Order: sequence, then C-alpha cells, then structure tokens
Amino acid sequence: MELQQLRYVVEVAATLSFTRAAERCFVTQSALSHQIAALERELGQRLFIRSSRAVRLTEAGEAFLPPARSALASAERAVDAVVAEPDHLEGTVRIGIIPTVSAVRVPRVLAAFRAEHPAVRVELEMGNSDDLAAMIRCGDLDVALLGLRPGSEPRGVGFREIASDHHVAVLPRAHRLAGRTQLRLGSLAEETFVDFPAGTSGRAQSDVAFSAAGVHRDVAFEVEAAGVMLDLVAEGLAVALLTPGVVPETRTEVRTVAVVDGPRRVEYVAWDRTSPRRVARALLTVLDREASV
Repeated sequence: MELQQLRYVVEVAATLSFTRAAERCFVTQSALSHQIAALERELGQRLFIRSSRAVRLTEAGEAFLPPARSALASAERAVDAVVAEPDHLEGTVRIGIIPTVSAVRVPRVLAAFRAEHPAVRVELEMGNSDDLAAMIRCGDLDVALLGLRPGSEPRGVGFREIASDHHVAVLPRAHRLAGRTQLRLGSLAEETFVDFPAGTSGRAQSDVAFSAAGVHRDVAFEVEAAGVMLDLVAEGLAVALLTPGVVPETRTEVRTVAVVDGPRRVEYVAWDRTSPRRVARALLTVLDREASV
C-alpha cells in the first residue's frame, strides 16, 4: 500500500468521479484506476462501485476512507516537521470558502500568501459552512472561511470571528419598496423569495429571523450561488436577503434596503484545532493581517 494510492482513493471519494480525481491528481485516468484496482486486490475488497452513470463508495470504502485521510494528514505533518528551512514552505494548502464571504477579499489574501510562499500550491473548495467545517474535521481542508448565524459557532474545529454584518433586502429596481431607506420583515411577507437550500447554514440565518418575527414567507427558488440569486431578483422573479458585501455596486438593476429586524451573520476563519499544518498556520497569519486592513 502506497500513500499515492491513498490520495487517489480520497480524491475519488471527494469527487465521485475517476475522471475528475485524475485531473486533480495530475495523472491519467487509466493510471489512477490501475492504482486503485491494485489497492483493492491487495485489500481483497472493492472500495468503489463503478457504473456508467455514477461512482459510489462500498461499505468497505466507507470504512477505509477515514483512516486513509488520517494517514495522509499524518504524512503531511511528518514532512512539515523535517523541512530543512523553517521559513521555506512547499506543498499544498486547501482552503474552503463560502460563496458569500465578504470579511476579506480572497484574491488579495491569496496574492499576499503566494508572494510570501511561492512554492505552495493552493486548492480552493466552494461550499456551505457546515460542509466546509466537516471537511476540516476529516482532514480534507486546512482552513475555511465560514458564515453562521449568531450563537451557532463552528463545531469541532479551531475558529475565530473576523466580522459580523446584517442582511439587507435585495429587490428589483422597480419594486414598490425599492425606494425605502429601511423596512421590517413583515413588509416582505407577501413576496416570493430566492434563498439558499433548506437545511444549510446560509438558509438558517434568514429562517431563524423570520420565525422570530412571526412572519411566514414563500421560498420558491433555492440556489447555492449568490450570483444566481441576484439574477433572479433582477428579472423580477423574487426578492432575497443577503449580506451587503455580496451585492456588487455594478448590479444597478437591483436595490438594497436595510432590514430593521433582519438576520445577522458572523463570519469565521476555521482550521484544524488539533494539529494545523505549517501551510495552514502561514495562511492564517496572512488572513489575520488582511482582515484587519
């Protein structure tokens, strides 16, 4: 059994695609498939069920995945521990980002990080806060930028708050309320909404606020990307509640209005609290500096 084989298994499990996993590992699909098949023969168990339409883990694969991730994380920490030049970093840092992050300008953070550590590769993963925190806990991410409602802190990871903000109502330019300076949730009770999928942390921020206000709303559209939300609002199909930093000034076809009793969001940076890798610690240093600018 080789570490490279473990990496291939972890990537296939993450992408549920041999093709995508091969791309992320910079090998041909045939080479990756050959190595996983060799590992399965060594173990005497199939790790994946392959079909023309899908790839999924077998029961043996589900059992194999957590220790495989742990072994890879341990190997990365071992390399960190014996680097000859303490100030020289190599390897890969894996960063998770929510689509609506606004506490820091991610491209500026990455530019500053790469300027200081040009030999480190950067992998970005977009997702919702709950999924990204889970990926840190299982070793798939080093650092993540999260957004949660007040009182709902990240679980099982190291974290610190970097910003908090209030949502605003995002309305079509011609909407009857678009000229207001502020409004209450009750004013939006009869509107059709677009929001993040039910059960996600992004959705919970608004759901909790509407519940506390005793206001029912109709969420007719569920999407994961804030940009798509803005497109739907611009077309007059729905209204939305988003943090101000998510709405670019160039989106002149929509208007934002403060919401007196609207939801709040706290942004966090999170990391592996047990044994963060050197590349993660270096990234956290840059994030702290950029968040204070």
